[in-house]
Amino acid sequence: MHRLTPSVRRLAAAKCSKTKNSKRCFASASPTSWDADENTSSLTKLFNPTDDHAALREMVRTFTEREVEPQALEYNRSETFNSSLFRKFGSENGGLGILGLTAPDDFGGTGLPDATAVSIVHEELSYSDPALCLSYLAHSILLVNNLAVNANEDQLARFMPGICDGSKIGGMCMSEPNAGTDVLGMKSNAVYDSDRDGFILNGTKMWITNGTMTGKETGDLFLVYARTGTEKRSDITQFVVEGGMEGFNVGQKITDKLGMRASPTAELVFENVFLPAKTHVVGDVNGATLCMMRNLEIERVALAAMAVGIARRSLDEMIAYASDRPAFGKSSLFGFGQIQKHISESYAEYMAGKCYLYAMANGLDLSTYGNGLDADGVKLYCATMTKNVADRAIQVMGGYGYCGEYAVERLWRDAKLLEIGGGTNESHHKNMARDLHKLDGNKLE
Repeated sequence: MHRLTPSVRRLAAAKCSKTKNSKRCFASASPTSWDADENTSSLTKLFNPTDDHAALREMVRTFTEREVEPQALEYNRSETFNSSLFRKFGSENGGLGILGLTAPDDFGGTGLPDATAVSIVHEELSYSDPALCLSYLAHSILLVNNLAVNANEDQLARFMPGICDGSKIGGMCMSEPNAGTDVLGMKSNAVYDSDRDGFILNGTKMWITNGTMTGKETGDLFLVYARTGTEKRSDITQFVVEGGMEGFNVGQKITDKLGMRASPTAELVFENVFLPAKTHVVGDVNGATLCMMRNLEIERVALAAMAVGIARRSLDEMIAYASDRPAFGKSSLFGFGQIQKHISESYAEYMAGKCYLYAMANGLDLSTYGNGLDADGVKLYCATMTKNVADRAIQVMGGYGYCGEYAVERLWRDAKLLEIGGGTNESHHKNMARDLHKLDGNKLE
């Protein structure tokens, strides 16, 4: 695990209020300093391995309480993207500086190739607004981190500053109308034109987060996977496609989604889009499958972290409601065994998921690949866990939990996507069974 840089300590100190957090939080989840080892629980060290991680958590939590929480319900109801708030995640104008969290600081990033830092940010943002966090994930992990690992220095210098400072918003294009989990079945293709020394891209991409802000114009910058060979299913190459390129258009903005309504989703269409080979091909031609699979690992960890954030908020809401609601002559719902079961099981499952997440993240090197078993495993567990916890929160809160004014109804809807996006539960089952079968009689540790 990479230790966070001193710049993050300074950044966090500048952004965070030093007042005590006014919201309820579990002791094991608190961003408390771990300098006094004898006074710090092992769980706190797991969730905040260093003082730098604790400072990062406090910075993002404070920003989320102040800026993210007040707007979440409004933008969910209107199905609109809060682009002005999103840009505050960037480094311009005194912003939070987390859009380029894992990107090199030489090119405008924060310089933290650290899966624990990624998990902390996604957990904290999802506590208040999973949809906004989903757009953050698409930008910072699917686009920025992918470029940081696979682009050359000229490409980093050209593309990275704008997507780190927040002046440009983008994502990644992989799924297609008829190729989701079967991603290597994609039909989008790019044909090399030797006369122009570039590729001609044609195809359609579906379910693209940040694909459009308005429903008319595309986002600013995307990494796009396309087929460039015919010999193998894995003959895939990734390209940078910029908003405004001729032939690159919005097919449709996808609306009326069950959840994640404040995160824009689009179909994007590529019609004879010309991409210069020297500047817009990322990595080796026909070599992007490895890039895709490596980035899927940190994407799944980030999605698991979102699940942990949703579960923590759902728990806080059901505990607060159960504490304040009298019934049948008792001062609170905590006097009833059915409610005790919902809350206690939810807490145990939440803690199991959170421990799995940070145990995985603390040991993950973002420059490596082959970590799929637990990247799949932690997302598989946490996605279903958080849906169940949100469901129990609605049950505890009854009619109030069912209404949009209360956060748990939105969290329940948002949670469902985590069993689909970034890999369906069924794909995780397939991948994990394959990897476990390869043990061939070797025993688990």
